[in-house]
Amino acid sequence: MKKSVKWFLVQRFLVILFCIYWSVEALNFLYKVVVGPAVLAFLESQQINITGTGSMVGWLLQALFYFLTGFLPSGVREWVQRRIDGAMGGSMSIQVTSPLYSGAWGVMLRIMIIGGIIGLLLLRILPYLVGAFCYSRVVVRQFNELLAQEEAQKRARDEKRNLMLSDIAHDIKTPVTTICGYSKALSEGVVEEKDRQPYLDAIYAKAMRMDELVTLLFEYVKLDSEGFSLHKETGDLAELTREMVALLYADFEDRGIELVLELAEEKTPFEMDRLQLGRAVTNLLTNAVRYGKAGGRVLIRLQEYELTVADEGEPVDPAFAAHIFEPFARGDKARSSKGGSGLGLGIAKKIVEMHGGKLLLNQNFGEGYTKAFQIRLPG
Repeated sequence: MKKSVKWFLVQRFLVILFCIYWSVEALNFLYKVVVGPAVLAFLESQQINITGTGSMVGWLLQALFYFLTGFLPSGVREWVQRRIDGAMGGSMSIQVTSPLYSGAWGVMLRIMIIGGIIGLLLLRILPYLVGAFCYSRVVVRQFNELLAQEEAQKRARDEKRNLMLSDIAHDIKTPVTTICGYSKALSEGVVEEKDRQPYLDAIYAKAMRMDELVTLLFEYVKLDSEGFSLHKETGDLAELTREMVALLYADFEDRGIELVLELAEEKTPFEMDRLQLGRAVTNLLTNAVRYGKAGGRVLIRLQEYELTVADEGEPVDPAFAAHIFEPFARGDKARSSKGGSGLGLGIAKKIVEMHGGKLLLNQNFGEGYTKAFQIRLPG
């Protein structure tokens, strides 16, 4: 159960407990000032005298037991009444001097008194019953809302999963179609020997694209699985960033992108899964290679525990920005045509969150950059 729901239920319980307390206090006052004197006056009018001290509940219970025993045989009645007096501490004495307390009228009067006492006892516990009923309604309503939310989330997850499967099928179908077509042309001898190399290169490129998709999908599903856990150890965040930049340096050079590195010389110690966090950083750098401006700049800055990867490429459509970290999310056909799967940023976000951090898109970064992805880790 979520903490907010638990706190809500605790608040309602305290409010109901407060209401019960003051309701009981009001009833005590009512019994003492109105009900008690009225009951005693009625009994005295029927020549039934009750004397003694004690709590109102004890007084009513002892009176109830006394009048109930009136229906027992004579010898048994006295024995039970003595037992009741002993059990209740002998705090009350009941004397019946009315000559009308025998016969039919006596039975009716006894039933009336018993019914009245039972009614007063029920009224005495009414605040507790009402409080329990109200709190049960609150709990049931809250859990129904939770079930409705979970059902809505389940439907959203199913829709998201179905959409993801559709995207997977679409992304894999394109290279498979190319591979099938080109390989068939080669096997049937349609392509001349001197023209075969471009076909082979295309088949290889599409096969590598499929391999990339399957690998990314495997990583995404693995991170989302229940049994997966990070293997953390203390490492240097600055050194990890340098290593990931070095791995992709040639890719930046191929697009003529200038790297602006602002990494501290001193160590930035952090408890991390080096392999997974390195993958998250690599995904951000790969995103900058693909969608950064050719011949432009890419800023890689590490300030304490905030890593920024900013570029001068096209800004992200605001309508798409809210979904950019979802699996297979791609803003437009242009982004799709550059080879992005839409999984890289989703994987990076999962990894960062598993390290207790946040991955954000900042399109107001400034300094001449159109957008920046920022990893904020707990220091």
